[in-house]
Amino acid sequence: MIDWPNIRTVLLDMDGTLLDLHYDNHFWMEYLPRAYAQTRGISEAEAIAYLHDSFTSIRGSLPWYCLDHWSKELDMDIPRLKREIKHMIRMRPYSLEFLRWLRSQPLDVLLVTNAHRETLNIKMAEVDITEWFDHIVVSHDLNAPKEQQVFWERLQELHPFDPETTLFIDDTEAVLDAAKTYGIRHLLTLLQPDSSQQKRMGTRFPGIHHFDEIMPAILP
Repeated sequence: MIDWPNIRTVLLDMDGTLLDLHYDNHFWMEYLPRAYAQTRGISEAEAIAYLHDSFTSIRGSLPWYCLDHWSKELDMDIPRLKREIKHMIRMRPYSLEFLRWLRSQPLDVLLVTNAHRETLNIKMAEVDITEWFDHIVVSHDLNAPKEQQVFWERLQELHPFDPETTLFIDDTEAVLDAAKTYGIRHLLTLLQPDSSQQKRMGTRFPGIHHFDEIMPAILP
């Protein structure tokens, strides 16, 4: 599936790609609404409806990924709440093996994430994978999410790469669309970003279940 001899750069998403998206989905869709309802003295259904509208209005923009924004918007300590369920943070199957294999190859390997810097810190305190990357790029540092072309332009300025020889793996199709528009040739998605949900069917990009499917067999 992957033309490894012609790959020079590998760009990897974090949430839903290397890490199980169940933690994030549980936090935003269940844990936060419950906490918000308790704080405001309203029902969970009312909290879910309010938060859904708030999320939908800015989804895909930089504020959507920003913990500072949500802490201010909801008048809650979002990082503290996220740490309360940090035990749910876990890597997806074969993620570590894949990272180790990549490091054994003559490749530039970058983590490119829309996650807020504080989110990154919370997660790396539980599953520190930073050593496996040449560079870690947080979209907030570039002042643009991966859904926007300016992100890719600024990434190119910061860490030059050839789109023709770059592999980008992400679980979000809107992000993959942006990468395709920029010209990145090799694109791959994950079929089950959240282990608690069913595998996705009919993705518009080639997809895998786990990374062992794209790791060349290593002879003993």
